[in-house]
Amino acid sequence: MSQLNPYEQFLGGQEPLRVLASTARHIEKILDELGPVRANLAPSEGKWSAREIVCHLADCETVFAVRLRQTLGEDHHVIQPFDQERWAKNYSAYEMRDALTTFGALRNWNLVLLRSLSPEVHTKPVTHPERGAMTFHTIVETMAGHDLNHLGQLEGIAKTFAPTH
Repeated sequence: MSQLNPYEQFLGGQEPLRVLASTARHIEKILDELGPVRANLAPSEGKWSAREIVCHLADCETVFAVRLRQTLGEDHHVIQPFDQERWAKNYSAYEMRDALTTFGALRNWNLVLLRSLSPEVHTKPVTHPERGAMTFHTIVETMAGHDLNHLGQLEGIAKTFAPTH
């Protein structure tokens, strides 16, 4: 696993833009299977529910939107980390569908940007204070790996709380 991208292991050679383009639909399918009641159940003590994961993904897409644009627009940009657990303390205030709508809209906005860029932009350097020097493309790969990590968690929750017949 790369220190630059802790989610690299989830990519498994998949093309990041394809992953990014399919994530919102995949989440929606899982949430439809779960339904609103089961989406609020945590799989175990201290773990996020499906609703909380979707809230986290909406938060992260907001952060990634800023990181992508700052990396493109600034020289020697240093990424600002955030404490996801602190942000998660407010997730009870958010509705799951609003979180999914927010995630989907931001993801579409980010995809338009990513698809408009020339290949050489992907080598633009950026620094993460905890992970070190990386490139714009590392951010894109991180986004996709992060998606796959949380999609796996959502699929696990769906299996855990699948209705028994």
